[in-house]
Amino acid sequence: MAATALARLQAAGHTRIDPPILQPADTFLDLVGEDIRRRLFLTNGADGPELCLRPDFTIPVCRQHLESEPANRRDDYCYAGPVFRQRPGGIGEIPQVGAESLGRSDREQADAAMLALATGVLADLGITDPVIRIGDETLFTAVLAGLNLPVVWQRRLRGLFGETARLDAAIARMGGEGVQDDSATRLGFLAALDGANHEAAQQVVTDLLSIAGITAVAGRSASEIAERFLEQAALANGSGANAGAAATLRDYLAIKGQPDVALGELKAFASRHGLDLSGPLAAFEARLAAINAHGLAASRMQFAADFGRRLDYYTGFVFEMTAAGHDLPGQIVGGGRYDKLLRLLGAPHEVPAVGFSLWLDRLQTVVEARA
Repeated sequence: MAATALARLQAAGHTRIDPPILQPADTFLDLVGEDIRRRLFLTNGADGPELCLRPDFTIPVCRQHLESEPANRRDDYCYAGPVFRQRPGGIGEIPQVGAESLGRSDREQADAAMLALATGVLADLGITDPVIRIGDETLFTAVLAGLNLPVVWQRRLRGLFGETARLDAAIARMGGEGVQDDSATRLGFLAALDGANHEAAQQVVTDLLSIAGITAVAGRSASEIAERFLEQAALANGSGANAGAAATLRDYLAIKGQPDVALGELKAFASRHGLDLSGPLAAFEARLAAINAHGLAASRMQFAADFGRRLDYYTGFVFEMTAAGHDLPGQIVGGGRYDKLLRLLGAPHEVPAVGFSLWLDRLQTVVEARA
């Protein structure tokens, strides 16, 4: 199965790459977010640095890409091998195959090309009828920006995008709807600092951490930990409550359906709420045209405004594919755009990037069931 997938990817011009299994843990702890943080397999090197078994391929591929200059050069990669994530009731070693395309400035064309490539790999494996769901994190971010929310709330809501229950709860709290939460009680005096001079409050918390002998946790400095505490205090107290913004967000997140129909609904939503979404909507429309040009019927896909990938480095177009008629615990293909990742890894500027991975264990289940 892996060989079949790699043959298609290499024929499409993707160079096989094999990043090391052991990776610096702080890279993932800083960039990937809580979803992965709880599931890393951690160890220590002989000279002290914390290491982890790679939990995905995208970051290691990008790190290896940055070993050569310039960072924004066009390179297409493919890979095959295990990733390692702790998961209840499941084996922590997960076989994957995937592809990454870095440096293509024609973003919408690149998005469509990678979506078409993923469906081509599935077709080679005998799956010609995947259920495809697409989303757009750029649109959600633009909606947040247009609502003029406090930065702490924009960061919080953006971080929860893709986790429906937690996002809904956060929107309710932001709307001042009296959601019961003991966070303020647990945070104690930190909650009392909410609304105080921010720099002074942060210094107080930093000093207390230093007194306790805490200088860093999971790669975060005492100052960064203090900032996080103060953010949590503001969120727990419901600072900046805005019922109107909460209603607007719910209106947006309810949009779903065939992409061409959803496009019309998105335009109507922007007009109704006085939001300038012209840039993201133009990109959305161009992407649909590119998808159709690749021979894929966008009308057979489903767009969901609340669909996002749970890894923090995704920034734009996202997609996932599932197998019709199979009750699997997740997607068989998942991917999307992550333009900010290479800069966060050390590139001097943002580098356009999009990719996807196939979960071979789930694919094997589908293929065997259909056989």
